[in-house]
Amino acid sequence: MLYNKVIFITGGAGFIANNLIRHYIEQNKIRVYDNFHRDTLTKSGLADHPNITVIKGDVLDEELLADSMAGSNIVIHAAGIAGIDTVIKNPVRTMQVNMMGTAYALEAAYRNNIERFIDFSTSEVFGSMAFKSCETDQTVAGSAGEARWTYAVSKLAGEHLAHAYYRQYQLPTVTVRPFNVYGPGQTGEGAIQIFIKRALKNETIHIDGDGNQIRAWCYVDDFVDGIVRCIENPNAIGESFNIGNSRAVITILGLAESVVRVLKSESKIVFDPPLSADIAIRIPSVDKANSSLGFKAKVDLALGISRTAEWIKNNIL
Repeated sequence: MLYNKVIFITGGAGFIANNLIRHYIEQNKIRVYDNFHRDTLTKSGLADHPNITVIKGDVLDEELLADSMAGSNIVIHAAGIAGIDTVIKNPVRTMQVNMMGTAYALEAAYRNNIERFIDFSTSEVFGSMAFKSCETDQTVAGSAGEARWTYAVSKLAGEHLAHAYYRQYQLPTVTVRPFNVYGPGQTGEGAIQIFIKRALKNETIHIDGDGNQIRAWCYVDDFVDGIVRCIENPNAIGESFNIGNSRAVITILGLAESVVRVLKSESKIVFDPPLSADIAIRIPSVDKANSSLGFKAKVDLALGISRTAEWIKNNIL
């Protein structure tokens, strides 16, 4: 457990960051750095905590980012452009934020002698056929100009740079590759929360493509446990880790059907044309995180759906 540290979180108003804040805020100072494009923080009950400082800023503002980070001990770089809709609409900004923003954050961390730098990459670096992918598997760039790979390549570039700062400057970096994280407080375009919102209102659930895409779904509490281990365990330094739940595996159609069943909804399920090149299968191997950090996801899919639905009913609908 961390005590009396200053934890600087880019993208700190976001979904995952809020859960990390909740874990650490009583014993540490938290600096939230975010442009508030997405805002989970304001309604989370954490924004007015005496141990939190909120800085409205963009990761592309190199000077403000470096100045705001000064005096911090731990950096969690969670800021980034995500969601296929956003990537399609803003491919230039996607590349800028995910590559240049990470470069600025790493340089600021190096200059400020940061004790641990957590870089958020993506499971999409493994390409369209990622079955039990381990950290040393080959990453895939995909075809130039395709929106899906614009995002993946931008995150992969940041990942390479984080490793470079570790090798060249001994900056204690750790890269995490999240695999389909969901849960209470999620904002944005996550499939589970979209399906749950529609199911709770008995509205039609839309699936992009044929619904045969296979995913492994990780409940946010489990994911936060993995990140905490990356922050606190010395074995994590200089490494990359898949963080996900390799047991909660299901097709997108099966996920929609599970949401309808668990919530006893009357929603119908329909299929729409795919938005972009899709990933057929994405299932992690988490053996490295388990052996090096003792990480193992605990929350099964049905329980995760129920908990998420309860939060949505009480806070959104």
